Amino acid sequence: MMPGESSIEAALALARQLFDTIGTRTFDGVGFTRAAYGEGEQTAHDLVAAAARDLDLDIAVDAALNLSMTLRGDDPDLPPLVIGSHLDAVPQGGNFDGLAGVLAGLACLAAYRAAGVRPPRDIVLIAIRAEESAWFGAQHIGSRAMLGTLDPRILDEARRSDSGLSLAEHMRQAGADVGRLRNGAALVDPARLRGYLELHIEQGPLLVSRALPLGIVTGIRGNLRCRKATCVGEYAHSGTAPRALRRDAVFAVSELVGRIDELWRVIEDEEGGDLVTTFGRFSTDPNAHAVTTVPGEVVFSFDARSHAQAVLRRVEAALRQAMDEIASRRGVTFTCDSFTGDAPAAMNPDFQGLLSQGCERLSIPAMPIASGAGHDAGDFAAAGVPSAMIFVRNDKGSHNPQEAMEFDDFALGVRLMVWFVANLKG
Repeated sequence: MMPGESSIEAALALARQLFDTIGTRTFDGVGFTRAAYGEGEQTAHDLVAAAARDLDLDIAVDAALNLSMTLRGDDPDLPPLVIGSHLDAVPQGGNFDGLAGVLAGLACLAAYRAAGVRPPRDIVLIAIRAEESAWFGAQHIGSRAMLGTLDPRILDEARRSDSGLSLAEHMRQAGADVGRLRNGAALVDPARLRGYLELHIEQGPLLVSRALPLGIVTGIRGNLRCRKATCVGEYAHSGTAPRALRRDAVFAVSELVGRIDELWRVIEDEEGGDLVTTFGRFSTDPNAHAVTTVPGEVVFSFDARSHAQAVLRRVEAALRQAMDEIASRRGVTFTCDSFTGDAPAAMNPDFQGLLSQGCERLSIPAMPIASGAGHDAGDFAAAGVPSAMIFVRNDKGSHNPQEAMEFDDFALGVRLMVWFVANLKG
């Protein structure tokens, strides 16, 4: 049995109020800052937990400080469904990335509470810690701690961008059980979960361009990253160093960029493959560069994403080969930090089908859509948990104060989530 419209409307009013309150409390004068294991994230957790207590949900906090809020279902023997997303936000970010998913889950449970209806199974809403990589240079910290896939070395190696303190220090200050996390054991048994469902704003323009409020995510791109690479050549006077004798770091890295761009074109245009690549950082040394100086050093970063792991392996091999060839020919050297990455994650086909069926039953226009950005749902899928995502139309991109999710679109996502909970079998 599903909650009625009046119960859903009351739940949506709660979500709207929390969007406003959390936004006001975490506004930094430009955007919305909710630092992972910091004040802004904790403020959001406290406000969500208070609302969950008012709904008489069962509340628990695990060793990584992920917040669980459980609505008990009719059959305690059925494996629970997890609904989740994160509450941290990048510095001067938007108010909807992450927060929309947690508040959609809370509205779903609030609708059942308001209607006095019990769902078929336990529904566990999780507000996940530290999803954004902007803070510690490591993403999905909370979900990976929960699933036992967080590398314990990150606890001491990762340092927060604003404070310089380690992840372990920030976790300890916030009250986490760092000692337990060091053994790398899972905080929840993935095999005991029926599935994971996450609502998130779309971080690209596709739904806006198609005039559709919702998307059903088919999969999440994997990624390959080098956060810091350096090309070292030789500084020289621009007027006296001939081409044949130059060891120009800018020309060397520019050639590398061109080689990867051409590979991207071949994979995408000629082979019909999936790939995006980005050199997000590209800088010379401000203490040494000048208009009349041949640059002797360039620092850059690299990010590649694809739905095919074979493509990511091919890109890494091509990048390394190009570095070797260019270094030999131009007299420069390339060094890279360790390459890191996540494998592509497919969303569960049965869950996708059920969400599509829900859109048809509720007359919600929607389309299948791939996710170019990573999400906690990818970690649950990688751990063997059937997973699904609902994307909500959002103009102006994400991770910026101009995020522009319409509340009416969010409401459709909540209605679809309520229907999914009522109709999920097994």
